[in-house]
Amino acid sequence: MAKTKILFADDDPEIREVIRLLLASEGYEVVEAENGDEAVAKMDPSVDLIILDVMMPGRSGIAACAEIRKNSTAPILFLTAKSQDSDKAMGFSAGADDYLAKPFSYAELTARVKAILRRYQVYRGKGEAAQEAGAVALPGLSIRADRNEVRHNGEPVALTDLEYRILLLLAQNRRRTFSAQEIYERIWQEPYYYSGNNTIMVHIRNLRKKLEDDSRNPRYIKNVWGKGYCIE
Repeated sequence: MAKTKILFADDDPEIREVIRLLLASEGYEVVEAENGDEAVAKMDPSVDLIILDVMMPGRSGIAACAEIRKNSTAPILFLTAKSQDSDKAMGFSAGADDYLAKPFSYAELTARVKAILRRYQVYRGKGEAAQEAGAVALPGLSIRADRNEVRHNGEPVALTDLEYRILLLLAQNRRRTFSAQEIYERIWQEPYYYSGNNTIMVHIRNLRKKLEDDSRNPRYIKNVWGKGYCIE
């Protein structure tokens, strides 16, 4: 059985060496990159998780994340010395799945990596936790929760793990309005922060681009002004 592959980018060779040894000791295959450009170049479908330092010379981690997101739904974890809410919102806006502020313990990093990979394996149907949950059908849109599969007008739609979980939450609770705070705390499973509303708006906008014929006049995910979002 092939090892889980992690692509790790950081411009500090000492940090790369320490993290490579740490992740390798947990049984992961680690591919190193020293900047954002190299991370983009080394990204391929066999990569299961990308870990990016935000501040790198040349192409930043944020820019590398946005580029990788054009072709991949694999989870992306940011490592950064910046921990302000605005920085987190920027990372999530670029397509990140999680965010770990420096300094962090090695135990915290490995726990976060395992949690992200576990969710992703379930999402991709690779893990035992994928459970039969039936289908949700809307005009032109179908969601097979037992397969973690979304189709629009019969064609499969590539969603990130976060996008899929937001869509499934709304679709399985049709006509119920969820505030940005409720969505954030359910999906990220951590306390809501000040810029979390912007983060949710970005993911809703990305979902509409992928699912709606006209994202400016959404058919599926509706805004309930002053309250949140719902699928009717």
